[in-house]
Amino acid sequence: MLILAACVVCVSARAQQTLLLKDINIRDPYILPDRKAGVYYMYRSSSVTAADGTVRGGVEVFRSRDLEHWEGPTRVFTVPDDNWITGRVWAPEVHRYKGRYYLFATLNSDIEWKKRRDSHPAYTMRGTQIFWSKSPEGPFVAFDDRMPATPMDEMALDGTLWVENGKPYMVYCHEWVQIGDGSMKVVELKRDLSGRAGTPVRLFHASAAAWATGSDAPVERRTYVTDGCFLYRTSGGRLLMIWSSFGEDGYAVGIAESVTGKVTGPWRHRPEPLFSRDGGHGMLFRDFDGGLNIVMHAPNSPGGAERAVILPLEERGDMLYVKQ
Repeated sequence: MLILAACVVCVSARAQQTLLLKDINIRDPYILPDRKAGVYYMYRSSSVTAADGTVRGGVEVFRSRDLEHWEGPTRVFTVPDDNWITGRVWAPEVHRYKGRYYLFATLNSDIEWKKRRDSHPAYTMRGTQIFWSKSPEGPFVAFDDRMPATPMDEMALDGTLWVENGKPYMVYCHEWVQIGDGSMKVVELKRDLSGRAGTPVRLFHASAAAWATGSDAPVERRTYVTDGCFLYRTSGGRLLMIWSSFGEDGYAVGIAESVTGKVTGPWRHRPEPLFSRDGGHGMLFRDFDGGLNIVMHAPNSPGGAERAVILPLEERGDMLYVKQ
């Protein structure tokens, strides 16, 4: 009993910790504003190591009222034991949809990579799975089938929710690791978001964007990353998608526009990136004053240097720009 009490105190103390945004290490940050509660939720990946040495993926959340001071982290999700894979989680997003909260999480396993590293094309188990909760603070639980919403034969990641004409869709990235020239795809979801309701459709390849330089390799072996997709409808009705790849100055955020205004496109690319200075995997949100913002991680340097960077945006001519 004394041990249990001590553990509760430790967890409580950790949950009440207050940190400045600049002190939080995070990749692929996602901020969900709850205007009614006056709270911003920021989600990040968080793995734990089991007694047998295996890594179990999960998600933590921080809370803030001013986007500068953050309480937490509090653990809101751990991959279930009976899930299709139980490895690391990447790029968690939480969306409010029809009164519930849905976690879109990319799950990974290094095991298949080690077993099949000599195969061509390269392949490892990777896909976006959807979990749900009644609260933005979790706990998030799996649907019954414990399977990803992306196809099993695709190395897929970074799924995000988009609702159009009452139908839910997931836009996601098909990994450059598998196909060389990474692509963006869309698939219709079931009405309860428990899985796919249709067949994925390719929207574009990363090389279609003039600003995306690809890897430093001869043209015949050059690879192009697709990463961090997020959709936004402007005040004038234009449908935009921000997404990340590598440009002349490093990791960057570009903008694609749907010619038809529909998620199925076709899509054309703004020639210059929205942000080009070694930061990316962004998402957009409105603060409680109504301002539009992008949050991304920068620098793009795995190992502890990454921080969430929030920049105010403005709409001009139905296009997005970073405020100067």
